[in-house]
Amino acid sequence: MNLIIVESPTKAKTLQKFLGGDYKILSSYGHVRDLPKTIFGVDIENNFAPKYALTAKGKTTVKELKAEVKKANRVFLSTDPDREGEAIAWHLVEALKLDKPATKKVEGPAYRRIEFHEITENAIQEALKNPREINFDLVNAQQARRVLDRIVGYQLSPFLWKKIVKGLSAGRVQSVAVRLIAEREREIEAFNPEEYWEILATLKNTENKPKKEFAARLVKINNTTLDKLEIKDENRAIAIEQNLENAAYAISAIEKKESRKKPSGPFTTSTLQQTAWQRFKMTAKATMMTAQQLYEMGLITYHRTDSLNLSVQSLSAAKNFINKTFGENYHPGHFNVYKTKAKGAQEAHEAIRPAYPDQTPEMALADKNLSRPQAKLYELIWQRFIASQMAAAVFDSLSVDIVAAGQDKTEYIFRANGQTLKFDGYLKVYPSKFEELDLPAMANGEPLEFIKLDTNQHFTKPPARYNEATLIKVLEAHGIGRPSTYAPIISTIQTRNYIEKDEKKSLKPTEIGLMVNDLLVAHFPRIVDIGFTAKMEEEFDRIADGQADWVKVLRDFYDPFKTNLDAKYQEVEKKNKTPQITDKICPKCGANLVIKMGRFGKFYACPKFPECKHTENMESAKPAFDVEIPCPKCGTGHIVEKKTKKRKIFYGCSAYPDCDFALWDKPTGAKCEKCGALMITTKRKQVKCSNKECSANAKLKNQNEK
Repeated sequence: MNLIIVESPTKAKTLQKFLGGDYKILSSYGHVRDLPKTIFGVDIENNFAPKYALTAKGKTTVKELKAEVKKANRVFLSTDPDREGEAIAWHLVEALKLDKPATKKVEGPAYRRIEFHEITENAIQEALKNPREINFDLVNAQQARRVLDRIVGYQLSPFLWKKIVKGLSAGRVQSVAVRLIAEREREIEAFNPEEYWEILATLKNTENKPKKEFAARLVKINNTTLDKLEIKDENRAIAIEQNLENAAYAISAIEKKESRKKPSGPFTTSTLQQTAWQRFKMTAKATMMTAQQLYEMGLITYHRTDSLNLSVQSLSAAKNFINKTFGENYHPGHFNVYKTKAKGAQEAHEAIRPAYPDQTPEMALADKNLSRPQAKLYELIWQRFIASQMAAAVFDSLSVDIVAAGQDKTEYIFRANGQTLKFDGYLKVYPSKFEELDLPAMANGEPLEFIKLDTNQHFTKPPARYNEATLIKVLEAHGIGRPSTYAPIISTIQTRNYIEKDEKKSLKPTEIGLMVNDLLVAHFPRIVDIGFTAKMEEEFDRIADGQADWVKVLRDFYDPFKTNLDAKYQEVEKKNKTPQITDKICPKCGANLVIKMGRFGKFYACPKFPECKHTENMESAKPAFDVEIPCPKCGTGHIVEKKTKKRKIFYGCSAYPDCDFALWDKPTGAKCEKCGALMITTKRKQVKCSNKECSANAKLKNQNEK
């Protein structure tokens, strides 16, 4: 019997379909060993030697796997084809005490490392024919990142506890992401809007039918092209409007051309995360989880990649599908090849694509019984890949210049642009937004009928807050993080309460996030320096390529870091040493409450701590509603909006901890006519009774079922 070990049960189940009874496939459930949670776990003096320990789940898994290894003739380690997967394979070798590595020429119980980038029968059989040894360059690259992050986390976090507040955490790459968000927020706060005016003429053609109104924008005055902010105030706009009173308008130039829009390349990890957010508001974390499921089900290639390469087999399959389904004119007649711009991209990998290009989304949905998120993401990946190999979309573009003379003989040029779709090409499969404006037929020199002139006031807008898509885009552009890290970065800084999402789901820094960022920028500039962090990513890449020693890379970072850290303990004073005293009275002892800073932001606390341990959320200072809603449980407190430690909103009693009444859904303020409980508004915008047993909800339930 041959034993194959993979990371997940789903992957194991998919593999088993392609391999006969000679193979038994089991899962390691991810990492079986890691740095311990309760201690530092890195021997700095002994070349940064990690002190790995079995994880809680790993203890059980290793025991079960050891029993199966004893029965096996050969052991194949088939973890994911990246640094993390290589490290998992090595940890399995160590934990299971496997024999020396074996190649395909050596028989016996020794282990073999195999890898594939898609879970298809051909890929698996090819991998089994070409086993290899553990690639320790990849292992060391993963080890270097893990150890470096542990050093920063374990040695810098206590500094934050002492200088700001207990419970804070520092992260190497995460801190750079917080800095980007914090600096963008301060750009927004410092932004001064500039006024500018736009002048539009509404005109109609006179010579050809059908006659149709269209708009043209003022773009030139006396052959001088106008800058966007050229017309700065209403007085100048009105002066132009008055000068054009009774002016005659005529066509002065017409430019017709055919424009072609080529398809985008297939997805990489970052572009998949960006597009899934833009299309579905799917978070980076949810996108990666869903993509992992699709990969393990054998539907897509490996989803952690920054390469745009595509196999010849997949290109040929796409060509055949396009020609058969849409016609030969929808294929460009050659393979479209794309090159990544990502720094340090692993070009040996493939882009994210369907494992079987001819498996349409409808076929996958029926065959695999996909969940809604899985179906949406597979369709997106399939559409993007097929479209990447299709012909360009062709547009007919028309640009018309219109001249008008002012009363003072000033020449004004207005411009109208039109665009119509001539051939849809790849848009047939991968629709995207474009503005189609069909201008009427016009001739050079043709006089136009004047309809009206509009002067419109505008103001420049501040830069937008980052959302998950735009943050991932800027991280990748700067070479910060790698495909496997974008989602954890965003998730971690939210969990730590350094950033939160606004009502538009954009990212903004919290007060505690700004404090931590300011301290790190002032005293640990290299930790939050974009260029330095990108350079460290390059160092990890060099380790993976066998061009750098991982211990030296760590030593070059650690020595100056530790020297600076020791100095800053003496140099930096604790923030907010004196809490602000308020007029709010402690309900337990009568003292004036003070405002303190905690891990999750400011809160009210009794100054007599530890004798009196009363605290209140800052949200408790005022009701979260227009009308105060009395607590139905205690009658003394009122309902306020609160947040969990993970920043999830709920509604509870202001008298907590004396009263523990809480609701996830927002109360309306009204009471149920049948049972007297509070009425609430659900996420589906339905109003119902908060009492789940109340018969008043029966009618609503029946309506939902219909």
